Amino acid sequence: MKLKIVVDDKIPFIEGRLEPVAEVVYAAPADIMPELVKDADALLVRTRTKCDENLLGTSNVKLVATATIGMDHFDREWLGKAGITAVNAAGCNAPGVAQYVWSSLLRNGFDSSRHTLGVVGFGHIGSIVADWGRKMGVKILVCDPPRKDMGMEDEEYLPMEKLLRECDAVTLHTPLTHDGKYPTFHLISEKELKMMKPGAILVNASRGPVVDNTTWRDYLKNSDARGIIDVWEGEPALDKELLQLAEIATPHIAGYSLEGKERATRMVLEAVEKKFGVTVDKSGLEGAYQAPEMVNPEKIVASYDPYVDTSLLRNASDELERLRDTYCLRREPQL
Repeated sequence: MKLKIVVDDKIPFIEGRLEPVAEVVYAAPADIMPELVKDADALLVRTRTKCDENLLGTSNVKLVATATIGMDHFDREWLGKAGITAVNAAGCNAPGVAQYVWSSLLRNGFDSSRHTLGVVGFGHIGSIVADWGRKMGVKILVCDPPRKDMGMEDEEYLPMEKLLRECDAVTLHTPLTHDGKYPTFHLISEKELKMMKPGAILVNASRGPVVDNTTWRDYLKNSDARGIIDVWEGEPALDKELLQLAEIATPHIAGYSLEGKERATRMVLEAVEKKFGVTVDKSGLEGAYQAPEMVNPEKIVASYDPYVDTSLLRNASDELERLRDTYCLRREPQL
């Protein structure tokens, strides 16, 4: 008997690949309801589908996979207890986010010969952002308490306070967590913002609530600090005053590269293969990222202009979801 797989219809490059091994149902996120997934074996989603007991408690689903890096829409504790395998596309969009961060910083006067960048979170994305920076001659400082606790010795991990006080720009690349030893919800709020250098740039391309948006808005209003914002508290709603105050403000598309989307689709297909012992056509999809030997800042800047997306969002501030869903995927820089 064929598998049954429910697929978010916004996952790109996937149509036709699973059909030889499964009955496939494509659905908009709003239509992925308990009745739809009741007799499914697998559910492939993006960020808007909450995968928890309410959706899956009466289902036959054995695998949920998201074609995104974030998993804050997964109730991982419940999924584990229910015996449902949960998979994300870790690192799929990391080069695209690095492209976004560096194009934004370089267009805002960040000087690789004299400025210091702080990277908070040294996972798939943060490590690539740091690697590109160092290959451009930038001094990089890193904060990642969980990695330090694990005894990771690939970096000198600094306390947040030291990083904030010493850096000309700080970029955030943490997951969103509300509990545990190092929760990241409102990791940056009034106290942390006041630690930063005058005129420093804060970049958030991680998750919106990692920064207290109300506090950030007030701080930008009353200082010469600059903000680069791709993710928002309360998405798809956003703080319209913060939207105007930020130097760059985009609709959650930092990682929206063509190559990143292909990698994500490849990774969810690989999850299906591993879970169910089938073979799926993955031809033409981008493979794993390969670090470049050198990084050319001019090529990064030429590859993407975030001010175009800023203008689009400011002109349609109630339509973040539409702008995101209809985004014209950009190519990653050939460095």
